[in-house]
Amino acid sequence: MHVQEWLDSVPAAAVYAVVALVIGFESLGIPLPGEIILVSAALMSSQHTGVNPVVLGACATAGAVIGDSIGYAIGRKGGRPLLAWLGRKFPRHFSAGHVATAERSFEKWGMWAVFFGRFVALLRIFAGPLAGVLHMPYWKFLIANVLGGICWAGGTTAVIYYVGIVAEDWLKRFSYVGLGVAVLIGLGSMLILKRKAKKAQPERLEAEAEPVNAGE
Repeated sequence: MHVQEWLDSVPAAAVYAVVALVIGFESLGIPLPGEIILVSAALMSSQHTGVNPVVLGACATAGAVIGDSIGYAIGRKGGRPLLAWLGRKFPRHFSAGHVATAERSFEKWGMWAVFFGRFVALLRIFAGPLAGVLHMPYWKFLIANVLGGICWAGGTTAVIYYVGIVAEDWLKRFSYVGLGVAVLIGLGSMLILKRKAKKAQPERLEAEAEPVNAGE
């Protein structure tokens, strides 16, 4: 069953709870489709299904902030062994390469990695636990966590609500438009390269012939 179809079959209160819990567990460090659940619920709210977008955004924000904070506490207590354990349990998401990439982002950007990490699927899972493992000061983490949660959860809910069901159709069409643009760019690049290659060939032959003529 499609996510939105399942959400349509449960009461509004259950939708709020599911959104908050899924986003919360994802923020805690468990790979779950938090963004898909939030977008599906926001689309429901635009279709007069009894789901209030303001309450939905608040629940999503609360789930994100609380989940991240719990993830921070677990990461601070568990340290590196926790990351190793997560790597064994979820090798697709917590591989050594992913951990290293996320760690470089944190070391380079600090609080901004927590804030902008909310908008990136991989960093959204890592943000809380990794900030704890790296012993980021909690007050810095909390500020970035709250602001990121509000902007991501509230912003996503508002945008999808106001765009409504049109957003889903547009995104579906955009995938084909994007593919068409990519093909056109590829063909155009190929033609330009061929043209440049043809122009370069006579010049190369002339350059090779010049030393021979000079010797004669």
